Amino acid sequence: MTTVIIIAAVTCICLILSVLFKTSVGIKGKSISIYWIIVMIGALVILCSGLISFKEAFEMITADTAINPLKILVLFLSMSVLSIFLDEIGFFRYLAGMVLKRAKTSQKMLMIYLYLIVSVLTVFTSNDIIILTFTPFICYFAKNAKIDPIPYLFAEFVAANTWSMMLVIGNPTNVYLATTNGITFVEYVKVMVLPTIMGGAAAFTMIMLVFRNKLKKAVEAEPENVNLKDRGLLAIGIAHLGICTVFLVISSYINIDMWLITMCFALSLFIWVIAYKLIGKNKERVIGQCLKRIPWQLIPFVLSMFVVVLALDKYQVTDLIAGWFGNKASVWVYGASSFISANFINNIPMSVLFSAIIGKADGAITLQATYAAVVGSNIGAILTPIGALAGIMWSSILKKHGVKFSFLTYIKYGAVISVPALAFTLLGLDIVL
Repeated sequence: MTTVIIIAAVTCICLILSVLFKTSVGIKGKSISIYWIIVMIGALVILCSGLISFKEAFEMITADTAINPLKILVLFLSMSVLSIFLDEIGFFRYLAGMVLKRAKTSQKMLMIYLYLIVSVLTVFTSNDIIILTFTPFICYFAKNAKIDPIPYLFAEFVAANTWSMMLVIGNPTNVYLATTNGITFVEYVKVMVLPTIMGGAAAFTMIMLVFRNKLKKAVEAEPENVNLKDRGLLAIGIAHLGICTVFLVISSYINIDMWLITMCFALSLFIWVIAYKLIGKNKERVIGQCLKRIPWQLIPFVLSMFVVVLALDKYQVTDLIAGWFGNKASVWVYGASSFISANFINNIPMSVLFSAIIGKADGAITLQATYAAVVGSNIGAILTPIGALAGIMWSSILKKHGVKFSFLTYIKYGAVISVPALAFTLLGLDIVL
């Protein structure tokens, strides 16, 4: 047990240090993220030392069970394809431009509209994709309008990591925790609607209070005009996302796994786009761009963390933690502990670990603990940049655009906003359950 704990601890510490000091390295002109490499090395050390055999790891990763990480990865990456496609044809930026025009010169109205559009899009797509899309847009707009980008950047990040709780597809952590414990799409929605609304409202209230003085200056420029590349491609993309969401809602009734539904729609999207391009002689290389932007690094990252947690589970470390929590632990215990843990080991590893811990707890608290961990995995991203992969990517984008936002400044805003958001979300969850 001690050896496994040491390897897992060292891996997590190195992961944190990589986020704080060096998120990527340059090799032959290309930037390569190192966070997943660190976790992969930790997993290889466990495998090569014989703590877990390669056979054991392979059998667990490919097992036909709810905790199969391959199925979960397929589900999330397939949904990412649908979202990235809409972004590539300019849909998200087009909506942002249209909505932000209504704000005119008022920064308060600009903040309200931005928060609303990010929240709505996050619910039906993916928080990571929305953050990657809107962050450069906000940086450019703020520079042209001669306003401070920080309130809008942080509001975007908060909205994306709060409203991502509402549907199971909003965050890979939702997918993992819900799927592992057999929670269907509809069951998830029934529970998480009220907590998400309460948490989202609390987060927005705190944002307006925290940044009230920064929002007094008038906007000096109009949002950029963004033209849609092709309305035919737009129709194909929206149809696939909409129909896919409908099938996810009824997946438990038609007995088809969610990962299979999303995979089929992602493949169908590519087939329709290829046919459309051949018939209409469209020269947009949208498929190639989609494939480039898929977060492929998530595959080795999740699989490696899965191996680390398998080792912790095999040597009863998860039993020990479950014992500390007790069999009568409330949503507040699991919610607060997952919220804090996400900021030490990142929300995806935390979700894998807590899934194993919940599996050792009394069956009577399984649902409460699972939903509480979902809440912690989403809102935990707001406290520090370490809390989620989205935070790591977000920080990197800000550096590229010359926006200064230190770790301490992030925590200063993050703590003030995330703690009330967490409290109101868990209160809503407590009411529902």
